Amino acid sequence: MEGVMSSVKIEEVRTQFERFAAHSHIKGLGVREGKVEFVGDGFVGQTEAREAAYIVVKMIKEGKFAGKGVLIVGPPGTGKTALALGIARELGSETPFVALSGGEIYSLEVKKSEFLMRALRRAIGIKVREWRKVYEGEVRSLEFRYGRHPYNPYIQRVLGATIKLRTRDEEKTLRIPAEIAQQLIELGVEEGDVIMIDEETGAVSVVGRGEGGEQYDIAVRKRAELPKGPVYKEKEIVRFFTLHDVDMSLARQRGLISAMIFGFAEEVKEIPDEVRRQSDEIVKKTVEEGKAELVPGVLFIDDAHLLDIESFSFLMRAMETEFAPIIIMATNRGIAKIRGTDVESPHGIPQDMLDRLVIIRTRPYTADEVREIITIKAREQNVPLGRDALELLTAIGAEHSLRYALQLLTPAYIIAKERGRSTVTREEVEYVKRHFVSVKESVEYVKSLEEKFLR
Repeated sequence: MEGVMSSVKIEEVRTQFERFAAHSHIKGLGVREGKVEFVGDGFVGQTEAREAAYIVVKMIKEGKFAGKGVLIVGPPGTGKTALALGIARELGSETPFVALSGGEIYSLEVKKSEFLMRALRRAIGIKVREWRKVYEGEVRSLEFRYGRHPYNPYIQRVLGATIKLRTRDEEKTLRIPAEIAQQLIELGVEEGDVIMIDEETGAVSVVGRGEGGEQYDIAVRKRAELPKGPVYKEKEIVRFFTLHDVDMSLARQRGLISAMIFGFAEEVKEIPDEVRRQSDEIVKKTVEEGKAELVPGVLFIDDAHLLDIESFSFLMRAMETEFAPIIIMATNRGIAKIRGTDVESPHGIPQDMLDRLVIIRTRPYTADEVREIITIKAREQNVPLGRDALELLTAIGAEHSLRYALQLLTPAYIIAKERGRSTVTREEVEYVKRHFVSVKESVEYVKSLEEKFLR
């Protein structure tokens, strides 16, 4: 039946990787022909740290980094998170990157070990290749059918849709059920988009913006070629999951079985060890059969000094497991107590963990590096900077902190516009600097009025 889609049987787990928006411009480590460029792939300076990170990348690619991790040490605002993300980018565009802070393990929802295990397994990707029967083409027209909601007469619900898809060789009109129509709405599919609909599961994926689709200045979708051949075809599909996705899928299946037998389903708060073992067996079998490949990713733990002794012990054991991502930690502490003990150690990390870590240091930015970063950030934020304003911000960044100098950019531009100026001058920077003080100035202010502050 050409125009009628089969009902949805399987709910696909869609993976999302958390990435910090502040570092979305990082594309790699800025290495060209084996040499680290001063400005490259979103980085400015820190050439020594980036070169060390690139050596780590080469060791990982050659399979000579098993059982080890990376520790990035440096003052605040020196690019530690960016360096970790740069390593992930150098390993490949599909490399999972999971970022968390050491303080996040103290969750009231799950145990520390469960939280860390989930993070570790979210950082291991599985790329599955399989042949599927799909409908693929550029959307020529899309009309939704709405009806009254059975429980609320004041709102409408989508009942289905009629969609016309075309390829270079064919055009078809399809009637699709509500489940698929709802996905089209959620994905924001419109005329000109190239989409693919899995016949069996009903899962919709957007390939990109087609040749006939209008492309705006701010492109939401990447360009996609108009598909060849028939609209309905058998095609090799590449799906991307993580080990955690597989764990959750199996845990939910167990819950459904218990619901059918006992009449209730338990909420999946902690995934049993036997479920994870079953996941590993399924993944191993799929990989051995050549249907999938593992994509080890990066687990980045910022503020690693906030982890406690039990967490470090857990991570050391996890490093030696068969399915282990690259663990990168970062800290800005010197000698500190290991949380959960009275023992002091470098960076607040146990000695046996430190022995497993390759340590990379980041240094405070030089004036030239600060100037270059401010110039780039001003360009990104469309803030026109005068030469005198740039030099003052550079001096502020070198004396106080780079982050403080960057924080002054937007308010200075707002004041400049209010004064009828198209470019930020030294006067606007001095004006906002008086109103928003740096950490250093804030501490000096507190000390000067120490008796009047509450203790």
